[in-house]
Amino acid sequence: MSRIGKSPICIPSKVKVVVDGSHVAVEGPLGKNERTFDNSVIIKHAENEIRVYSRNENDKHSCMMHGTVRSIINAMVVGVASGYSKNLEINGVGFKATMKGQNVLDLSLGYSHEILYAIPNGIKLGIDPSGTKIAVNGVDKKLVGQVAADIKRFYPIEPYKGKGVRIVGEFVRRKEGKKTA
Repeated sequence: MSRIGKSPICIPSKVKVVVDGSHVAVEGPLGKNERTFDNSVIIKHAENEIRVYSRNENDKHSCMMHGTVRSIINAMVVGVASGYSKNLEINGVGFKATMKGQNVLDLSLGYSHEILYAIPNGIKLGIDPSGTKIAVNGVDKKLVGQVAADIKRFYPIEPYKGKGVRIVGEFVRRKEGKKTA
C-alpha cells in the first residue's frame, strides 16, 4: 500500500467537495476544479476528509494509481483554497512582456517578430511595470506549470550571457566564453 495514498486529505471549511464514483468536483473561494479518474481506485468522502483506497492490492496499475490519485485530489483542494503561483523572470536587453487585451500575452524576446501567447481559461497573469517579471496564478497546479513552461519555451536561458526567460529559483549553469590567444 502506498505511503502517500494511505494518508487522508483534510478538507478546509471553506472548500466543498463532491465525489460521485470516480468523478471528483472541488469548489472553493478561488474557483472550482473537477476531474474524472479511472476505476482502479476507490474514492470515499467522509465529513471533512477524503480517503483513497486501492481496488486490488495485487494489481500493479491499481497500486501505482493509489498515491497518484491522492496527490492529484490534494492538489485540487489546495488549489481552490489558496491557489498556485509560478514566477518568471525575463533577462536581456529589450526583452519585455506586455498584455494585449485581457487574454493575450505579448512577448518581445529579441526576435524579428513579437510573440503572442493566448492565455488559457483559469489562468491570471500579473506583469510588473518594467515588464521583466511575470506571475502566473491559477487553481489548477498542472495548468499553472504548463503555462509557465510554455512561456519559458519561447526563449530558454542561454548559458553564456544568461539571456532569456527563467522560472524564479531555477538554477542555470553559466559557461565561460571562448578564450582568444
